[in-house]
Amino acid sequence: MSANSFLKRSYLYVPCSSDRMLEKSITVGSDIITYDLEDSVSPLTRDKENARSRLRTFLQRNDLPDPRHLAVRVNDIGTAFFRDDIAQIISVPSVRSLILPKIHSAQDLDYVSDHVHAIFQSTSRKPALNIIPSIESAKGMWNLGNIANWTSKHGQESGGKLSALLFAAEDYCADTGIIRTHSRRELLYTRSQIVIAAKAFGLGAIDMVCVNYIDLETLRDECIDARELGFTGKQAIHPTQVKVIQSTFVPTEQEIIRAAKIMQKMKRAHESEKGAVGLDGEMIDAPMLKQAQNIIEVAVAAGIPIPNLAD
Repeated sequence: MSANSFLKRSYLYVPCSSDRMLEKSITVGSDIITYDLEDSVSPLTRDKENARSRLRTFLQRNDLPDPRHLAVRVNDIGTAFFRDDIAQIISVPSVRSLILPKIHSAQDLDYVSDHVHAIFQSTSRKPALNIIPSIESAKGMWNLGNIANWTSKHGQESGGKLSALLFAAEDYCADTGIIRTHSRRELLYTRSQIVIAAKAFGLGAIDMVCVNYIDLETLRDECIDARELGFTGKQAIHPTQVKVIQSTFVPTEQEIIRAAKIMQKMKRAHESEKGAVGLDGEMIDAPMLKQAQNIIEVAVAAGIPIPNLAD
């Protein structure tokens, strides 16, 4: 994690059909604020056009959060709204991330990238654009490796750069016939594969929405489960979910203390020309040192104090 990077734990969807919700988004404190032109807006042409126009006007404001925290979910490439979404939204420099629903293949990303490149060529936009495909179908899962390994033929600066993979569980279940349960057992394989593909290519992994937005304990359980699987963040559909997500996708106090001990022990071991050392009845070596370093890195990025262990 570079010095200029930040944690992307919560991805809060904000419906662009509401001026009130757009206004509230400025103060909600989500790591990523995702302005939504897709599912949270009525499918009527008039409503889609009004939402797009409302968002474009809103994005001209000078009191918005740091642009790195702003994303837009456009309508999917199979709709009549996609081209106008891209043309009117991507030309706004404050939009730094684009969430793409219903991506089924790397060819879909090529199609998006061609349109992104055209906007870069025809406007004065300079900031590069992060691309986040949403995996929502059996076909998308079948082509997951090619999607995760995609790069734009136009280059990252003007064609978009893949930054994360996102899992849309409800769409995926609708496409596959999988029956959702509270245990999430039926989605374990799919979610694990998304994490593995993301990690293989240095991408973030964004877990599914917890649709029960009132029950924050269910959300917390989902967050713990997702973090244990290796996800780096989670989607949110209500502002009350943001705090739970952001407080869960960080190391616990016990994890931080243990990581600090491992780093201290391994430092001494290396100074003694040893590659492994015992800690609390376990043998610690290079892989566990790497895990400890990852924990400390995330904790530092989250602003969590690291204990200074006494010699």
